[in-house]
Amino acid sequence: MSRRSTFTDQSVTYGAIGATLDPDLLRYPPAGFTPGEDSVRLGSGRERFDLSAEALMTWGIQEGSGFTVVDAAPGTGAQYTGIAYDGSGAPLAEQPAARTEQRFGPDGTPYVSAGMTATLRRRGRLRHRSIPVLVVYVVDEPNRVGFAIGTAGRAPENGEESFILEHRDDDSVWLTIRSAYEPNGGLRRAFAPLLRRRRRELTTRELRALHPAFPS
Repeated sequence: MSRRSTFTDQSVTYGAIGATLDPDLLRYPPAGFTPGEDSVRLGSGRERFDLSAEALMTWGIQEGSGFTVVDAAPGTGAQYTGIAYDGSGAPLAEQPAARTEQRFGPDGTPYVSAGMTATLRRRGRLRHRSIPVLVVYVVDEPNRVGFAIGTAGRAPENGEESFILEHRDDDSVWLTIRSAYEPNGGLRRAFAPLLRRRRRELTTRELRALHPAFPS
């Protein structure tokens, strides 16, 4: 699809790029996709936000929920920010490609950046499961940080998942995970209920990954 090339030099396996940015994702998901949104309070205060943000942006949720992140490669910094339109309401022929600068943690670990690719690997009962992903966008604001990953290779599901951390006005710190996935291929659709159950189990682990009550 032409939209993919407007924000990254890589490719993903689904067409609903940026679906997790849509405020109406739960009410109007992309056709064939199952949406999800869950939030958990991680605590309060600036220190809790900063510590959680550092862990989040260095793959802390993925590693804390049972994956090993391998083959991580820097991206172009380009990211998807939605379709831009001209004054008459028509999509621009040349879509702008917002870019973010590479950042690093205190120990020099590179932060997740837009356009980065990686493989999430997890040991299954019989073999390792490897899921190639692409970082489709990054949020970097004073009180709101996070990113979204999209499937970029063979996997049971195609779609996108975002992990957004907020330091709210009442000083509370919240993590919100949004997702939109569809089964990969006709045969997979027969196992859609099983895939949804596994998705819920994974989301539960992800919500706990940064929570101080569930130390890794």
